[in-house]
Amino acid sequence: MNKHDFIQKVKALEGISQDERAYLIDLINTKKKYGLVWEDKPEDVEETLRTHLPVLQEVVEKRIIAPNSPLTLRGSDPNGGISFDTSKKTTSQPTLFDSPPTLRESDRAADRPEGGVKNAELSKGEFVGTPPLGAGGLNHSLIEGDNLHALTALTFTHENKIDVIYIDPPYNTGNKDFKYNDSFVDREDSYRHSKWLSFMDKRLRIAKRLLSDKGVIFISIDDNEQAQLKLLCDEVFMEANFIAQIIWQKRISPDSRRILGPAHDNIYCYGKSYSSYLGLNHLALTEEQENAFKNPDNDPRGAWVSSDYMAQGFRPNQVYEIVTPGGAKYSPPEGKCWKNIEDVFKKQMKEGRMWFGIDGKGIPRRKTYLIDRKGSVPWTWWDYKSSGNNQDAKKEITEILGKATAFSTPKPLMLIRKVLEIASNTDSTILDFFAGSGTTLHATMALNAEDGGNRQCILVTNNENNICEEVTYERNKRVIEGYTNAKGAWVEGLGGNNLRYYRGGFVPSLKSEANKRLLTQASTELLCLKENCYNELTAEYALDPRQARIFRDDFDVYMVVVYHSRQQAEVCEALVGIIQGVSSTQKIKVYGFSPEKDTLVEEFYGVQDRIEAIPLPDAIYNAYKATFRIIGLDKKQL
Repeated sequence: MNKHDFIQKVKALEGISQDERAYLIDLINTKKKYGLVWEDKPEDVEETLRTHLPVLQEVVEKRIIAPNSPLTLRGSDPNGGISFDTSKKTTSQPTLFDSPPTLRESDRAADRPEGGVKNAELSKGEFVGTPPLGAGGLNHSLIEGDNLHALTALTFTHENKIDVIYIDPPYNTGNKDFKYNDSFVDREDSYRHSKWLSFMDKRLRIAKRLLSDKGVIFISIDDNEQAQLKLLCDEVFMEANFIAQIIWQKRISPDSRRILGPAHDNIYCYGKSYSSYLGLNHLALTEEQENAFKNPDNDPRGAWVSSDYMAQGFRPNQVYEIVTPGGAKYSPPEGKCWKNIEDVFKKQMKEGRMWFGIDGKGIPRRKTYLIDRKGSVPWTWWDYKSSGNNQDAKKEITEILGKATAFSTPKPLMLIRKVLEIASNTDSTILDFFAGSGTTLHATMALNAEDGGNRQCILVTNNENNICEEVTYERNKRVIEGYTNAKGAWVEGLGGNNLRYYRGGFVPSLKSEANKRLLTQASTELLCLKENCYNELTAEYALDPRQARIFRDDFDVYMVVVYHSRQQAEVCEALVGIIQGVSSTQKIKVYGFSPEKDTLVEEFYGVQDRIEAIPLPDAIYNAYKATFRIIGLDKKQL
């Protein structure tokens, strides 16, 4: 039976609801003939997103500012006094995809907060300047919370902006390493693999949306799920964008408890698109590799190594006889050829770029000079000498924190640095949404310190067993500020770095007037993260932060946020005067509470050519809607 006939039979079925009919038709349309098939197992955290939208709230007391920052802490409430829900909501409520309430309902809702909000309409009071969120250093972020919620928030702030993702997800060993809906998944669970695939599928689909056009993702995994992960990634990122399967030697001695002791993990590498291949870098030459370059003939170009002059393929016009300086004659074997045509060979020989041995009679070889080498081409075997091992990682954490942690298989600094050396440029944005011990941020800062880069890093992890606060955050705090290691020696910090610590929160997704105002008010941290603007100028311009706030980055980018207030027209008029006096070569981003872009632009009459107007909260709603469609949350559950 073909698909069309089958669908017609389903449409004719009696005794089922329209939702059930739609569900069956959807199953038929998505039925695969090849690839990975599993039963989707809904997550509680996924259901939260049906009724509540994620936002971020900074934990100000954990903020770390680069020592050379000219700014000082002036306050403690980055939300301007507003409080929003940080609990998980799973109750049945209207969703973002439902129709908005009637006008009468909106009018009533506008006068009260919803969803556990304590103070949607701020009480009047004297403004205490909010703390500057960082200046004079590179901005890194640590988000505490479920990574599905955090990734959803990042689709508003970082869609198509992440250059490198490295993740080390649960390996699903059945040994209490993977929780699903707050319960460990053991080996006897019939849905063990389905739960893991459901868990990973949604997160990888969002991750793809975050990657830049040349972005790449690296995923560590062991043999428990590596086969399933490969098929899943082929589906999410497309098989054509598979770059490599890297074998990393994680142990230096076999596990005597096993029949065959596992010595390696797999690291899958995929690109967002074909252009991702073109952005990968060579690795710097090791000391051993550099020592292989010699200069036995005193070549003025300096040290060199030689390589076989025989080509791997065959071209008839590259077959000829070579007579060496010592008089020896060589021709390619049948079916082989030299690497270049004869004219090119003669030119290289005249320039001294060929090598025939000390006596001048050896088989032709071509020189490669150290000064011309851009590095070495990475290959897929990463041994512990060049990439570290699990034991190294444990020692690194103990050295920094002064104690061991619960991590059984942390990743060493050398491994993540190698990933970043291959995949990042000096201004890349890096994401790790299974941050664990925080090695990815440490590696990012260390590489910046070495090559003068400006890479920024975002970490996401939960706080189970206080991991985020006591390990992820504390490790990188010490790395930035300096610490006394396990031997009692002082280790200088990696200065020039700012770190902000966020916790996830929620606002109701129902599009009532009160909730629209609340989402706009709670969006400040998202906007600062999106625009990389953390230096607040609100107090300098004598603005009421309940009505509007102004931020700028460390260079020439300005951002204005306009909240709902009864004086919004007057506030915008005052902002027009401020914008006219701002000296900036770039358009000023104006995020404002407004039903549409044209209305917001009209409120800034006189400076329309100097601003880019973005209406709130629709910009956030639209980003989240697109994400929910990608992971199937726009479909009603049976």
